[in-house]
Amino acid sequence: MPAISNLRSSVAVIGLGSIGGVVAGCLAAAGRHDVIACVRQPIERLTLEQPAGTVEVPLAALTDPAQTKTVDWALLCTKTHQTEAASPWLEHLCAPSTRVAVLQNGIDQVARVAPFADGATVMPVIVYYNGERLAQNRVRFRQGAHADLVVADDDNGRAFTTLFEGTPLRVQLGNDFVTLAWRKLLINAIASPITALTLQRQAVLRRTDVQALCRAVLDEAIAVGRAEGAQLATDEGVRAMATLFTFSGELGTSMYFDRLAGRQMEVEALTGAIVAAAERHGIATPYNCALLALLRAINDGAGK
Repeated sequence: MPAISNLRSSVAVIGLGSIGGVVAGCLAAAGRHDVIACVRQPIERLTLEQPAGTVEVPLAALTDPAQTKTVDWALLCTKTHQTEAASPWLEHLCAPSTRVAVLQNGIDQVARVAPFADGATVMPVIVYYNGERLAQNRVRFRQGAHADLVVADDDNGRAFTTLFEGTPLRVQLGNDFVTLAWRKLLINAIASPITALTLQRQAVLRRTDVQALCRAVLDEAIAVGRAEGAQLATDEGVRAMATLFTFSGELGTSMYFDRLAGRQMEVEALTGAIVAAAERHGIATPYNCALLALLRAINDGAGK
C-alpha cells in the first residue's frame, strides 16, 4: 500500500447536506487536513454513520462568508440550483491557487461554477455514494458501486485522490470524463425522478412495470448522450440498471428527500439536461419530457 501523503491542506466544504456532510465528516475524522464547513446554521460537532461504525467529530463551521479566508480546496456540495446562492462563499474562499471540486449532479459543472470561482481551478467530481442527512449535524454514508467518487485522470484528479487518502471514500481516476459523466446521469435519470414522483425509496425500481419504464427512459437518454459525444456501450442501459441495483432498495435519492421536505428538486440538472440536449440534436424524448413536465409542476408548488 502506498504511503499516505503528509501534506496538510485547508479545505472548505460548502453545503453540509447528504453529500457535503459525508465528505466533511470523512475528512474531519481522518484528521489530516484543516476542515471548515460553510453552512447556514452553526454546529460544533458532526456525527457520521458509516460502514465501519458511527463516529462523532468536532467540526469548525462558519455561517458568514466574510469570516472565511482563501483555502487550498473548496468542495462545492450544494444542489445545482443553489450554485449562485453559494457564490459569496466562493468569492471569499477562492484565489487562483485554489482548487474548486464540484460535487454536484449533471454534466456542466465547470461551466456552471467557473464564473463564481475568481480564477480558481474548477474540476468536476462524480459522486456515487449514497448520503442521507438525518439531522442538522448527522449524516449517513453508504457505499454501493465500485467507487464513491470519480475524477479525471489528470493533475487535479490525482491531487483530489491524495486529499482523501486515509478516509473510507474510494476515489477513482477515469479517462473520457464525458462518458463517465453521462453514465452517472443515466442512473440519476431513472432513480431520481421515479423515487420523487412515487414518493418511494429505491425498492420501487424493482417492480417489473417500473423497470420497463426505466428502460424506455434510458434508451432515450443513451441516444442523447451519444449525440453529445459519450462513448456509451450497446448494453449501457443494462449496465446502468445493474449499477443502481448495487444499492439497497431501502435507500432514497436526493430528489426523493427534497420532495418529502417540500424543497425545490434538482430537476434541470438531471432530466432537464437530457431534454435540453435532445432538443439541440433534434432527438425525440417523450418519456423524459413527460417526467420533466411532472417534476417541473411539483417544483412550481415547492418552497425555494
